[in-house]
Amino acid sequence: MEKEWFASWFDTSYYHTLYKNRNDVEAKQFVVNLIDYLNLQKSTKVLDLACGKGRHSVTLNELGFDVLGVDLSPASIASASKHENERLHFAVHDMREVIESTSFGAIFNLFTSFGYFDETSDNKKVLKSIHQMLEIEGILVLDFMNAKRVIDNLVLEESKTIDGITFNISRRYDGNHIFKQIDFEDNSESFSYTERVQALRKEDFEDLLKSCNFRILRTFGDFNLSEFHENDSDRLIIIAQKN
Repeated sequence: MEKEWFASWFDTSYYHTLYKNRNDVEAKQFVVNLIDYLNLQKSTKVLDLACGKGRHSVTLNELGFDVLGVDLSPASIASASKHENERLHFAVHDMREVIESTSFGAIFNLFTSFGYFDETSDNKKVLKSIHQMLEIEGILVLDFMNAKRVIDNLVLEESKTIDGITFNISRRYDGNHIFKQIDFEDNSESFSYTERVQALRKEDFEDLLKSCNFRILRTFGDFNLSEFHENDSDRLIIIAQKN
């Protein structure tokens, strides 16, 4: 059976090369802002769902929380595991499945780590798993792209040279998904990967969350937690609570 695109691409070293210049300072401040807003008790057990190499998990742990970071990519988890301590752990896990015999006061799903699947029914699988893992009145923080702004400002073609590799990138929107095609060569070998994310908008998340027994407490439009405006906000950040 062929691997899903994210299982293949996210586990390559090339994925981490292409995105190596992500702003870690900004990511850290975002988590600090969220924790200030949420005012969680330090006894809260936190799940970082689709944690990548664990940058958000590390910050949550530094802020005093007991954190589990999980991701489908073994390579990412191997890297993240270097940061483990008594209150910070990492594991390979599919976000559509429940982590048995544990529960969390808060679950974070950050940096557009949602909507990767072919079947929209998988979105509900993720949210139902989250609902089952949350304690009563537990909090879900979901950080997604602002799909309308991304589509309105889609960069159709660009090239980036990083560590001697030139990544040729093209993007398109088919009415349901935003596609990013990534082509490059390394050591005389050609590679091609496609990222595909559902173009979910605020009303889509409202319907999804309601159907999975969540209520939305607040939405924000950027990492500084400014108000969300569909035409010009960079992000769609949703704070929801388990009913």
